[in-house]
Amino acid sequence: MTQIPIRILIVDDHGIVRKGTRALLDRIPDFAVVGEASDGKEAVAQAESLQPDVILMDLMMPEMDGIEAIGLISTSWPDSRILALTSFAADDKLFPAIKAGALGYMLKDADPEDLIEAIRQIYRGEPSLHPSIARKVLQELSRPPTPPPAVGPDPLTERELQVLKLVAKGLTNQQMAEQLTVAEVTIRTHISNILSKLHLSNRVQATLYALREGLTTLENDADSGVEEG
Repeated sequence: MTQIPIRILIVDDHGIVRKGTRALLDRIPDFAVVGEASDGKEAVAQAESLQPDVILMDLMMPEMDGIEAIGLISTSWPDSRILALTSFAADDKLFPAIKAGALGYMLKDADPEDLIEAIRQIYRGEPSLHPSIARKVLQELSRPPTPPPAVGPDPLTERELQVLKLVAKGLTNQQMAEQLTVAEVTIRTHISNILSKLHLSNRVQATLYALREGLTTLENDADSGVEEG
């Protein structure tokens, strides 16, 4: 059976970068580049018309930068999967991009194989961070936690807290379903409820929230004894 390709939109204001990235991705059998955009405004329009599976988004662009475009696309299409692909690792770009809704953040000097794997991870709905970016995230998480934000009158259930902790451990939906002995669709429902209650956009933000608020740690393994709920 023929595999359905991952449909990709490339957004960058430098034509040579777009063409080079396209040339790389066109060689991958399960990838299909369906469009290109040279600024944020074009990216929003292309996202609406093409409905790509994954968007590679540059951050520094004229007309509308990548962070604003990520926010608009994520608001209009919450299930969109966006990988920030940039030359900048500065905190003033990294954290706004994640907050806006990017599911991953890669540097343009990353190895081609890393980019290819990141696209596949993003397509599966899994966060993907360049190693140097991951270190910055860990440094941010090492700071003293701030008081938990108000999440409204609808707190997380015990089961949703369990799922949130497993999300923070990096488990896939299938792995969580197996560990909690529930259907994968149930896991997706729990994650949707968690994001809604915490006013978050994606799993990256949920992971940061769980770690910052002390719900889980990076060192411990996933909870082994979970109860049905």
